[in-house]
Amino acid sequence: MKRYLRVVLPTAVLLLTGYLSLVSMACTGARSGQWYRGNTHAHSLWSDGDAAPEAVVQWYRDHGYDFLSLTDHDVLQRGERWYRVSEAGPLTPERLGDLRRTFGPQWIETRRDEEGERMRLKTLAELRERFEVPGAFLLIEGEEISDYCAGKPLHINVFNPVEHIPIQGGETIMETVERDLQAINEQAATTGRNLLAHINHTNWRWALTAEELASMQGTHLFEVYNGSTGCNNYGDETHPGMDEVWDIANTLRLTRLGLGPLYGVATDDTHNYFAVNPEVHHPGRGWIVVRTPVLETDAVLDAMRAGEFYASTGVELLDVQRGRNRYLVEMAVEDGVSYTTRFIGTRMRGDDPGEPGIVLHETTANPAVYRYDGDELYVRARVVSIRMQAHPAAGEEAPEQAWTQPVVLRNR
Repeated sequence: MKRYLRVVLPTAVLLLTGYLSLVSMACTGARSGQWYRGNTHAHSLWSDGDAAPEAVVQWYRDHGYDFLSLTDHDVLQRGERWYRVSEAGPLTPERLGDLRRTFGPQWIETRRDEEGERMRLKTLAELRERFEVPGAFLLIEGEEISDYCAGKPLHINVFNPVEHIPIQGGETIMETVERDLQAINEQAATTGRNLLAHINHTNWRWALTAEELASMQGTHLFEVYNGSTGCNNYGDETHPGMDEVWDIANTLRLTRLGLGPLYGVATDDTHNYFAVNPEVHHPGRGWIVVRTPVLETDAVLDAMRAGEFYASTGVELLDVQRGRNRYLVEMAVEDGVSYTTRFIGTRMRGDDPGEPGIVLHETTANPAVYRYDGDELYVRARVVSIRMQAHPAAGEEAPEQAWTQPVVLRNR
């Protein structure tokens, strides 16, 4: 792992706006509000998903999610768009018939042109009117900004935008990502809107190294787990997995770069809704659970910004306390299922960090508790279940897990 730290880094000290307030909240162990489960990465016929947006929303609502963001590529679900019905495409006549039976003939609107039948895609406003229930189910507007540079997919999800944010492009990988993040933050600043972004699947085609992720200044959220195929969550013989990337990046950010911690989300990145098959981008593989007093867009985004959430592929947590003297994680009890909690962090050796992301403490107790020794740079927790994930990404068989967010302990 040390080989990833031997890089040339900028010498300027970089500061993240609002970092001190986030550290303050994390170190108090504040636990106001209740838990809400949601997915922040899903696609529909508005881009390259294979299901109508109403079918996508219904799937998540019916499977116990409290909020969802449809993040289609480079488009918001606004305006008028007609999708072709075709035996060779995602919207087949059979699936159109299923939509009519499920949602009613008055809901589905079709027309014919020279190429055949088309169906009008429902807008987010229409989806909200049909599906949203105050305090019970929420739709957060989103978009996946799908930039590329040097053959690398540099994708960023933005939530609660005022208007579509075009890809910005750039001459280098770092310039491309930073320009896209700058466009998001400029829209937030000029409109006063609460926008939030997270960086997607950095190990897909090995798009971003840990060092590149560490230096990002426009957001402090990234996908530690992406449920789609080919995202290399667990690395390979020459690339670190996302857990290792997280620790390398946070060690760099909190020492050499002077930035705040990265928080990790888990997502589905869903594209396929019609087959239970590990070879496709199936729903229900990864999600986050936020702790917030109310189920409203601003509250959910603020909780994510402050690290008041955990990421999961199946493990349910009852409580997380990132306190001043200890870190506590309590799991929901299931018959026949046991858990191992590993508290992970980097120890300081004077002014220099030691090995990034070592296991500081491991326990099968519930609740799991780690009392700080005093030399930790940061501490986070990963809970591993004995039960295997039902539909892992292809080639990435793994147990169900949960990831909690790091608390920064140096210079408290």
